[in-house]
Amino acid sequence: MQLLQAERDSLLKPLATVTGIVERRHTLPILSNVLIKKEGDALSFTGTDLEIQISSQQTEGFSGGDFAITVAAKKMSDILRAIPDKTVVSLEEAEGRLTIKAGKSRFALQTLPAADFPELAVDTNLRATIRLPQGQLKALLGRVQFAMAHQDIRYYLNGLFMVTDGNLLKLVATDGHRLGFVSTELATSFEKNEVILPRKTILELFKLLGDVDDEVTIDIASNQVKFSFGKIVIHSKVVDGKFPDYNRVIPQNNDKLLTVDRQALLSSMQRAAILSNEKFRGVRLVLTDSTLKILCNNNEQEEAQEEVEVGYSGEPLDIGFNIQYLLDVLTNLSVETLHCYFGDVNSSVLVTIPDNEHFKYIVMPMRI
Repeated sequence: MQLLQAERDSLLKPLATVTGIVERRHTLPILSNVLIKKEGDALSFTGTDLEIQISSQQTEGFSGGDFAITVAAKKMSDILRAIPDKTVVSLEEAEGRLTIKAGKSRFALQTLPAADFPELAVDTNLRATIRLPQGQLKALLGRVQFAMAHQDIRYYLNGLFMVTDGNLLKLVATDGHRLGFVSTELATSFEKNEVILPRKTILELFKLLGDVDDEVTIDIASNQVKFSFGKIVIHSKVVDGKFPDYNRVIPQNNDKLLTVDRQALLSSMQRAAILSNEKFRGVRLVLTDSTLKILCNNNEQEEAQEEVEVGYSGEPLDIGFNIQYLLDVLTNLSVETLHCYFGDVNSSVLVTIPDNEHFKYIVMPMRI
């Protein structure tokens, strides 16, 4: 029985949107599948890993009756990618198999019943609904997401802390060694809401958001957050845990101010990092009047030294950091100038953007 006829891209684009969260091998075989459903004029693709669910809808470029089926997401995606652009593809179902036909090519894939697909139960107990331009949310995420922990035993650090507080939306990420904070003013005021979004949700969201002014709607519920933009809907469970008090980490008394050109510092650090220790990634920053020396060495007794002209007139300082933590923030910002506030050799550095109280980045020092 023929289910559908469509141009390749009408199937591949929405399928590619949901495939990122689908695991190829899973203890539950149906979680490796995508749910394809046609109802009326809408064709939808849905993938889930039981924590996150992504749906993408298509409303043109296809013909056929209503149906629902699940099939291996990665295999179908690979097949469609291998088919030439603009090719008309037909989907046919018979005896538990989905046949994909394109020109003289035939691919028969196993299917599983659509009724068995574990769609996430939607939490309708909404606490707040926020609307932002997609590009603005993407920029906010880009400034902090790299500071999220990865597979940390403190599971609540493996994600992003999202807070609504009055007319502010705050995003915080930390792995225990560095912390990124960013906020933005909202058109509406909200009661205080705090949720921790899983790392995987944030990485997929960042990938799918566009640098456009089109709106994204964020619905915050008690145990779930929903992001809707374009033809994409992401439902994500929240991490059950208490995020640390990030305000206690932000240095208050760092009185040594360094003003530096971001691109000049980034280029120097990228060169110096070539000879940093591969395991510890240490860098020494030596500050004197108007000069910053960047020093790296490794186990082979190889050394790199860079010198950058900076705005600095405080006491001399010799302090060590993980160079990757500094490179991350320098790479993910697009501003020209940065302010760095130092204390003593045992104090974290606070990186800010001049005349912008909405961004803070803190890195703990390390002994070198």
